[in-house]
Amino acid sequence: MTSLVPLSRSYTAAVGAPTISAVDPAIFVHRYFAACMSCTFCADGCCTHGVDVDSRVMVEILAQADRIEDVVGVPRSEWFAGDFEAVEEAPGGATRRTAVRDGYCVFHDAKGRGCLLHAYALSTGQDYHDLKPMVSTLFPVTFGDGALLLSDELEDGTLVCAGAGPTAYEAARPELSFYFGEDLVVELDRLATATASA
Repeated sequence: MTSLVPLSRSYTAAVGAPTISAVDPAIFVHRYFAACMSCTFCADGCCTHGVDVDSRVMVEILAQADRIEDVVGVPRSEWFAGDFEAVEEAPGGATRRTAVRDGYCVFHDAKGRGCLLHAYALSTGQDYHDLKPMVSTLFPVTFGDGALLLSDELEDGTLVCAGAGPTAYEAARPELSFYFGEDLVVELDRLATATASA
């Protein structure tokens, strides 16, 4: 990881956490094929590991479990692996990992592409941010220890779609604006420009 750049102030996500006060400039440099649903070569590789679902989203998923169960085709008792883990920076203060089934996250669309939680939210007129974990929405930008970071898979080149395309920041910019507000992206835009000029 390169040296973190401190931000002018701290920014707390509208969903209560995390609070960001620094950024890894690698998010302004590393590129990938961000048009995920148009990709013809990745086979949804980023969906093979499961994902940490923050407890804020977990409440919404379980509140609609009857309908989501019909979409996923897997009993809710098999959706998650292990117990909740306290994670101070996660919205709601805890996370629980999704189960991996047949080589993919249990919420992966085995008959098509992408995330069934995202598709279900859109098909029912809901905001997908209410049903999809923040770490999924921001990927391959992530967060930890008060900083915005680049996901390991993009930094080490193991993400199959690494290479051509927008930077991780450019792709995540609308989501960062949604969670943290326009002031953060204005500051990040300046840092992105400075990084590109360096």
